[in-house]
Amino acid sequence: MKLNLGCGPKRLPGWVNVDKVGQFQPDAVVDLERFPWPWPDSSAEEILLNHVLEHLGQAPDTFIGVMGQLWRVAKPGAPIRVHVPDPRHESFLGDPTHVRPVTLDTLALFNQAFNRRTMAEGAANTPLGVIHGIDFDIVSHQSVYDEPWRGRLERKEITEAQATEAAGMYLNVVLEHRFVLAAVKAAP
Repeated sequence: MKLNLGCGPKRLPGWVNVDKVGQFQPDAVVDLERFPWPWPDSSAEEILLNHVLEHLGQAPDTFIGVMGQLWRVAKPGAPIRVHVPDPRHESFLGDPTHVRPVTLDTLALFNQAFNRRTMAEGAANTPLGVIHGIDFDIVSHQSVYDEPWRGRLERKEITEAQATEAAGMYLNVVLEHRFVLAAVKAAP
């Protein structure tokens, strides 16, 4: 089973298309902020959240619950593809339904190896993965640059390091982030 969570009108063939809004005619109408989700443990071979996670979990306990359900329903090693707007872009800031920025640092808090390392170092990071029994590896992270930055990179007018520096200083440099997570758990 492949889950396309928060599909909206973007239904994917061969996937279970899920949305809270019935007017999009998803395969399953599910409120992802209500737990437990209706799928068995370790049942999803792949999960997609395309511009969905930033809409979920305004309250910290709800966001942690969403991450816990993602981990629960994913098969061991299953890829979880998460695409989110950059919190320093107008597309994130201008949408009143965006309730939470999702960054690399946010997702790292659900990686138990990172949790153990930062606890050993005495860092202030909250070890959410260890506390809640959730464990995701961050397999990959890609920043998608907005124009004019993307074009400047493609034309080699600036380096990736310069674009990264600009993203830390200015709004509207990075359009979105694309993460691939993998559920770390023992095979059933």
